[in-house]
Amino acid sequence: MATSAIYRVPHRRRKEGKTDYKLRLGLLKSGRPRAVIRKSNRYIRASIIVYDPDGDRCVVSADSRELKKFGWTLSCKNLPAAYLTGYLCGRRALKKDIKSAVSDLGLYDAKYNKRLYAVLKGLIDSGVEIPADESKFPQEERLRGEHIKAVSYTHLRAHETSLHLVCRLLL
Repeated sequence: MATSAIYRVPHRRRKEGKTDYKLRLGLLKSGRPRAVIRKSNRYIRASIIVYDPDGDRCVVSADSRELKKFGWTLSCKNLPAAYLTGYLCGRRALKKDIKSAVSDLGLYDAKYNKRLYAVLKGLIDSGVEIPADESKFPQEERLRGEHIKAVSYTHLRAHETSLHLVCRLLL
């Protein structure tokens, strides 16, 4: 509470723990679109956001729910789903002539969130130039889903591999 005449009330979104304004200002000063990656308990969302004085504009986005349209039947929050969501968003961004962006991971602790870096890796592999530290990306075997392959790959047809699913995303 205000105890003196010089007390400054913080922004509402800062008080709620939703926005780091210092980080946001640094991202906006770059002049490039932001690759915003957010996760919930069930889904992962990747968006390319462009700054506008009247309010930020979402140019393209992809949600892990959309993978079900391509035949994905496993969880929409695991590492392969995160990678494919980033790849799908990156392909859509290239169709809108967005070739570079800066990553915006929000307030998540990036040390423990490999799913966020899986989305970032998918964006980079699709052709969008994003500066990132390669050492933080998950291992290729985990991106391909080999750690869950022994459990179940029933979402694939009998003659397909996981690469066929990625090819279906490109169509």
